[in-house]
Amino acid sequence: MNEKVLMKGNEAFAEAAIRYDCKYYFGYPITPQNEIPEYMSRELSKADGVFVQAESELAAVNMAYGASAAGGRVMISSSSPGFALMQEGMSFLCSVEAPCVIINVSRGGPGIGTILPGQADYYQATRGGGNGDYHLIVLAPASIQESITLIGKAFELSDQYRNPVLILVDGMIGQMMEPVILPDYHSGKQIDKPWALTGTKGIRPPNTIKSVYLKAEELEAWNWHLLEKYRKIIDCEVSYETRNLEDAEIVFVAYGTTSRIIREAMEILEADHIRSGLIRPISLWPYPYQSFDEMSSSTKAVLVVELSQGQMIDDVKIGVNGRFPVSYVGRFGGTVISPEEVASEAKRILGVV
Repeated sequence: MNEKVLMKGNEAFAEAAIRYDCKYYFGYPITPQNEIPEYMSRELSKADGVFVQAESELAAVNMAYGASAAGGRVMISSSSPGFALMQEGMSFLCSVEAPCVIINVSRGGPGIGTILPGQADYYQATRGGGNGDYHLIVLAPASIQESITLIGKAFELSDQYRNPVLILVDGMIGQMMEPVILPDYHSGKQIDKPWALTGTKGIRPPNTIKSVYLKAEELEAWNWHLLEKYRKIIDCEVSYETRNLEDAEIVFVAYGTTSRIIREAMEILEADHIRSGLIRPISLWPYPYQSFDEMSSSTKAVLVVELSQGQMIDDVKIGVNGRFPVSYVGRFGGTVISPEEVASEAKRILGVV
């Protein structure tokens, strides 16, 4: 078994990608994810991979499009404003079914915002900022170790479904240091890609990858194909964690590092004899609506906690389906909410002085 090593989040992400056989990385520097391209520039070539610092985020995502279309295992990364610039490329990648792993180390916004952590990219990640009907698979780890595991899963899901997979983390996970166990080299499962543009070599007809359909019926047929794939992903790839739902008076819903803050808030409430539970979505798309079916009749309220103005509350309300009142508490703009603030709001909702 591999020994634990102390690593910064961003560097661990990059090292994990290399060990999962990422061979192509395209990026452009933006805080707080700069250690990812820096690490890749130094280490990827040692694993026979290719690093390119693009001239912009627009260039990076389109380079990823090209390398993926040629059958390469590709990763790109950015932070919130940079990821916004990649949205057109996200639509293209989904349209042509080009696998790619993307890491967004999100920060406070809107606009340029701040380099401090935030979770206000939820709508952008789960609803898509590009044009047309498409979905990214979106995974939200709560620790560096889980990030490493989900990066491996992201490469597998991306190849399996021929769809981009987004790892959505915030600046805290990217910048913090934790002891982690790294996977062995070449841990990524490789699959054949007969659709890729690898050259016919005189033994097969040419492949074509395109995103333009001039006839409406052709584009509609392609969209039905994509929709069937998305429905399969919804059926098979939902992921979440629950804690203490069986007798909880109040159930928190949080993802990423915010869920770690919730665990301390739950300890504060437990000391005051208030029972609380947690639903932590790991897949933000597809969203784990079924997790709310596990709440018990003892639940009086649901509290969504985010480092945003409350973007996930829409999905929570869909999952709750009117069975319990849903409230929100959070901080934004780079300010991190405290366990004490969360516990205080929970007491207020429950009417406990």
